[in-house]
Amino acid sequence: MTTTTVQEETFTTRFNGAVLRRLAGQLRPYRFWTMAFLLAIAITSVFDAFFTYIGKRIIDEGIIAQDWSRLTSLLLLYGIVGVGQAITVFAFIYASGVLGEKVKFDLRQALFDHLQELSFSYFDRTPIGWIISRVASDTERVADLVTWGLIDVTWALVNILTTFAFMFAINRTLAALVALLLPPMLWLAIYFKQRILREYRVVRQLKAELTGLYNEGMTGVRVIKALVRERENGREFRTKAESLYAASYRAAWLSALFLPLIRLIGAVGVGIIVWYGGGQAQVGTMTIGGIQAFLSYVAFMLWPIQDLARVYAEMQQSVAAAERVFSLLDAQPDIVDRPGAIAPTKLRGEVDFDDVTFAYKEGQTVLEHFTLHVRPGEHVALVGPTGGGKTTIVNLLCRFYEPTAGRILIDGRNYTEFTQEGLQRRIGIVLQQPHLFSGTIRENIRYGRLDADEEAIIRAAKIAKAHEFITRLEKGYDEEVGEGGGRLSVGEKQLISLARAVLADPDILILDEATSAVDTLTESLIQAGMEAVMAGRTTFIVAHRLSTIRNADRILVIEGGRIVESGTHAELMRRRGHYYRLYTQQYLQEGGITGPRPAPATAR
Repeated sequence: MTTTTVQEETFTTRFNGAVLRRLAGQLRPYRFWTMAFLLAIAITSVFDAFFTYIGKRIIDEGIIAQDWSRLTSLLLLYGIVGVGQAITVFAFIYASGVLGEKVKFDLRQALFDHLQELSFSYFDRTPIGWIISRVASDTERVADLVTWGLIDVTWALVNILTTFAFMFAINRTLAALVALLLPPMLWLAIYFKQRILREYRVVRQLKAELTGLYNEGMTGVRVIKALVRERENGREFRTKAESLYAASYRAAWLSALFLPLIRLIGAVGVGIIVWYGGGQAQVGTMTIGGIQAFLSYVAFMLWPIQDLARVYAEMQQSVAAAERVFSLLDAQPDIVDRPGAIAPTKLRGEVDFDDVTFAYKEGQTVLEHFTLHVRPGEHVALVGPTGGGKTTIVNLLCRFYEPTAGRILIDGRNYTEFTQEGLQRRIGIVLQQPHLFSGTIRENIRYGRLDADEEAIIRAAKIAKAHEFITRLEKGYDEEVGEGGGRLSVGEKQLISLARAVLADPDILILDEATSAVDTLTESLIQAGMEAVMAGRTTFIVAHRLSTIRNADRILVIEGGRIVESGTHAELMRRRGHYYRLYTQQYLQEGGITGPRPAPATAR
């Protein structure tokens, strides 16, 4: 189904706390909420241990001693502690919810902002499904680790500490015997933690790959059906799903094995309490209430440890998710602004490619020693076979990529002296497949300049020849375009894209095969809009339909990353070279052999 160029990162480092320390940094802006949360959960844990201690006194001082007055006062104290614990439980759950939402908000915002900064090369090598998986599900997992994972860990630690404090207060010798159970429990916890972590790293990796398969299966469904690839895709998906099942099964098996082992050690602890405590009770050095309290305290101590089977399973998923989120945040853009770069306020539009060499991948050169000079306001058309380097030239001009060697000058200055944002604000692009955002036509045109008023929007639409069709719509400029502009035709989307470019008022305009996907009538309308938009601007036209570039100031035939011909339409037709063959071949394909052949033009 897919042949991706990169594989999902595989994390093999030991769980040494580095991820948790970085996660703790997410809480730094919210110190008040974090401290309130930790304090509330610590008090709740102390209340849990105190409940058992009060229970011991109720048995010894009230029930066995038959002191009803004492029993009443202890029951009243029990009720007061219960009310206090209810308040602290509410406090820590509320605080954890606030922290979780704040962390999710911060991570999502940071990921979105960072994705806007990454270079095109990152998206070339990273499937979109993997990115969506990180931004959507992984941030949820990380927030769970920061909140509920923090709850479980804090509660467990405080429970164990308070439990032993009260046990030592009751009987030091028996408390010391019970403490001997902790080392094997902790060893089991550490051992299973590492095993479960490894399995859940595999699970997260396979889930990301499945998300990528889902994404490509949906976005490419037309191609899949056209090529009758359903069965092959189904087999590929099944293979990945079976691998995910196997990894999840291993993780679940380890989690299930951990619990009975911990309970077995807990049973040994109960046996020690009954044996030693019973003997002490016979000689009067320990009470029945004390034995009951020890049994309860062992249960309290075992609960957080045995619950680690669940907690670790969830935490390891969250840690694996955090590793993936941070790996995305750590990805560095290949193109960065140099120190002292400036944002140009206006460009004349003079462009020079000075001995430029470029390769998307090492060893796969697209342009080699490419040189080109474009005058301010000149309209230059780029034509030639697919893969010749036309789109690469405009991608380099926009600084979506940078030359491997050589330099690009704009208005006589190396364009790396400009900030990326400042440069790209002065360059307008109309793509072959225009992208519209969900919303109204007005909002999509205003995307070219967010502070534009209604008059400017309508003026831009009129210049781009879009106003007429917009006013025929039921809601006019308030018409919803649908997801990706799905409620409009390709031609209508292209006209809106042109209006957006007009509103942005760029100094350099790039038209990337803007009429290749429309019919002839729509093409003429778009062509009229293009002519209006191009007026007075340096323009690069990547052309598929050669009939649309007859009026260009200069036509460049690009093959193999080189300019093999250059001139006006009339000049190139007279030469009967590469351009003539391309033009004639396209004319015959569109008009038929029986139609009139183009005569060599003598004037533009």
